[in-house]
Amino acid sequence: MQTNLHISRRSVVLSLAGLVAFAPTMASALTEVQASQLIDKVVLDLNRIISSGKSEVGMYPDFERLFNTYADVPIIAQSALGVQWRSASSSQQSAYIAAFRTYMARKYGKRFREFIGGKITVTGLKKFTWGYLVNSTANLPGSSPFALDWQVSDKSGASKMFNIYIEGISLLATERTEIGAMLDKRNGDLNRLIADLKAM
Repeated sequence: MQTNLHISRRSVVLSLAGLVAFAPTMASALTEVQASQLIDKVVLDLNRIISSGKSEVGMYPDFERLFNTYADVPIIAQSALGVQWRSASSSQQSAYIAAFRTYMARKYGKRFREFIGGKITVTGLKKFTWGYLVNSTANLPGSSPFALDWQVSDKSGASKMFNIYIEGISLLATERTEIGAMLDKRNGDLNRLIADLKAM
């Protein structure tokens, strides 16, 4: 029972993130207020989408816009792909990012409904050279409260989230494993992966 609950929690958080990327090594001008406000806006917009009354399919474009607005999607996609990124052509990289964005919205979009009636509260922040780790607590219907840690930076020129931890587990690492497995099943053929991500 506990295992099922843990898997469900991970699925929900992956939905929020749209997933994320390498930790920046540059100094950040991001402030505590900006980092906290970013997560507040994510939650606000998420609640607006899931309460819109649209069908799950109808919400997918809204989820994609949410990812684009609050997550550093190109870096997230690059990190999820791993070393294969370096050997990809610029056109393959662009196609993969677009396919990854759509794949994430479709894969996790239906799980956003689990947030209806729930609440995520920011509880604190910790400063790092590359930005902030924003601590929060999630209270979702049918689940006991659990801790979420959001990694936020301004590496791309604006405040963006680039990783989420649920009870200490990096969900970016989870998605990287899944994308890697998908690529392995296609014998490392990135073009096949791109085509299949679009179709999912």
